[in-house]
Amino acid sequence: MKIIVLGAGAWGSAVAMSAAQNPAGHAVTLWARDGAQAQDMRRQGQNTRYLPGIPFPSSLTVADGDFAPLLPGADLVIVATPMAALRGMLQALRGHTTAIAWLCKGFEAPPSDQPQAVGLLAHEVQALIAPELIAGAFSGPSFAQEVALGQPTALVAASAHASVRDALVNAFHSPSVRVYANEDIVGVEVGGAVKNVLAIATGLCDGLALGLNARAALITRGLAEMTRLGVALGARADTFMGLSGLGDLVLTATGDLSRNRRVGMLLAQGKSLQQAVESLGHVAEGVYSARTVAQRADMVGVDMPITRAVVALLDGQLTPADAVVTLMGRGPASELI
Repeated sequence: MKIIVLGAGAWGSAVAMSAAQNPAGHAVTLWARDGAQAQDMRRQGQNTRYLPGIPFPSSLTVADGDFAPLLPGADLVIVATPMAALRGMLQALRGHTTAIAWLCKGFEAPPSDQPQAVGLLAHEVQALIAPELIAGAFSGPSFAQEVALGQPTALVAASAHASVRDALVNAFHSPSVRVYANEDIVGVEVGGAVKNVLAIATGLCDGLALGLNARAALITRGLAEMTRLGVALGARADTFMGLSGLGDLVLTATGDLSRNRRVGMLLAQGKSLQQAVESLGHVAEGVYSARTVAQRADMVGVDMPITRAVVALLDGQLTPADAVVTLMGRGPASELI
């Protein structure tokens, strides 16, 4: 297969490395927006900014400049940009006729001059901007560093189009990566978006040293929030028991490599939101999608108390200690999804 990965951040680089190491012998090109970064990657043979010390496979090609000439003949194009850049990339890919998949997780923030606008999931952006594209999402519980190192990982190829699911399976399924196909792109994307917000809450819990009982409660009730929102938006409930729901939530809420969990921990230590985000050096999607998650939940009448507490924390309306008091001070209720 000829595979083009557009975006040379940590996850884009890791995915390109994984595809290039596949025993099938794919021809993989990693495109970087920043020409200086591309030059450095070619010279160093690795992504020293995001994945230092992990060498590229010798077969991986690094490109920059206009990516349009790379597309003819491609069997699969992977968009590896943050959610904020997805719209522009999809516009640039309009008219492309083979499989496209994005890696970003979250909701696109509505324009600042349109306060009543709705934040959109990636597939909703695609339906609005380039509905003719045959596209889907590549998601699941995965840290870029571990994928780049070839450690065992299971991922989800989500799309309404069988050709996209098949292309992702053929591109990435290998002795170290197991790829499961799923038609429920709504559920997969809701799971990928909401788990980032919930990871901020569990990071806060860990940063305040509240214990493992509290963390387990947050993860479990967070899964219930995620499921309620997903079902209200048209997802299948069983999707949230799989890799892109429970799996991704557990990884992001407990893993030391989780940027969103790290934000919560830094806030618990007294750092400002700006200080926490700047210290990461990477995008923490939960910070940018929390408000939109809460907005979509309100629109469909879904109760998401953990998400609301995270939004209040990020907006400075609650201190870390007050956020915990707010959650634990809720009245008794039945354990229902």
